[in-house]
Amino acid sequence: MGVEICVEGLTKSFGDQVIWQDVSLTLPAGEISVMLGPSGTGKSVFLKTLVGLLKPDRGSIRIAGRDITTLREHDLYEVRKLFGVLFQDGALFGSMNLYDNIAFPLREHTRKSEGEIKRVVLEKMDMVGLIGAEEKLPGEISGGMRKRAGLARALVLDPEIILFDEPDSGLDPVRVAYLNQLIVDLNAQIDATFLIVTHDIASARQVPDNIGLLFRRELVMFGPRDQLLTSEEPVVRQFLNGRMQGPIGMAEEKDAAQVEQELAQIDRSGDAPAPLTPRLLPSAGIDRPDRWQAIARREEAVKGAVKEVVKETVKEAVAE
Repeated sequence: MGVEICVEGLTKSFGDQVIWQDVSLTLPAGEISVMLGPSGTGKSVFLKTLVGLLKPDRGSIRIAGRDITTLREHDLYEVRKLFGVLFQDGALFGSMNLYDNIAFPLREHTRKSEGEIKRVVLEKMDMVGLIGAEEKLPGEISGGMRKRAGLARALVLDPEIILFDEPDSGLDPVRVAYLNQLIVDLNAQIDATFLIVTHDIASARQVPDNIGLLFRRELVMFGPRDQLLTSEEPVVRQFLNGRMQGPIGMAEEKDAAQVEQELAQIDRSGDAPAPLTPRLLPSAGIDRPDRWQAIARREEAVKGAVKEVVKETVKEAVAE
């Protein structure tokens, strides 16, 4: 079962450069959350801070009832055992075959016998669809296979939290679709808490339970998927629609008057949030009725709240 992560007032800077400040959110246990944001907004820094590789300037990160920002190295090491991390490139050892790459954490951090290690490694390789590729070297396989091998390695210690740092980078749209389905299937199977950093809007529309957006050193929004996808917040609408008009510029800063003019043009053109994309469900044979019934109830509640906001907005417009 995954664990909840509660972040309060988190601030991180390098010298005089503030990366983000006063970030507060809760990653619900056992759910998939996605963090979006333009390049350079500190999404990867956020992941490294969550796992304790970077220390924040201020704020707290409570995991399993402990604030990891105050822990000594020995205690922090114990909390890190809750984590599995999939890095952008898979971070595989080029001189090791896939079997040995995936077995590495077990040999380093446990006292399991080689027989036990073999059972775990083959189980995780089967989960990610790599059975039969045990002897292949990372340089002999595709980028998609390397991602899956990195994911299998992240799973071998049975983590309760899995962090994905741009898992879709370098993959074509077909491999991204397969990876997204794999992520949803794994979440249904192991019930861990997932946090995915990505630029891929299609993935953000289909995969998560929750979405957050970092921009201009702040967390603009974080909440249920439907709430973000139907948001009228200008920066959210701009990012999800992938357009130039809005607060996000090439250098991330735009003149306020320019932004206001662009948004006025969009409003006159009748621009609206795109229709909600159906979220991915687990593959046939992977089923957790309680989990998906809860998701359906929450999505219906969010849709109802959005409809009420729209009704109130229409009433106000008519009254004016």
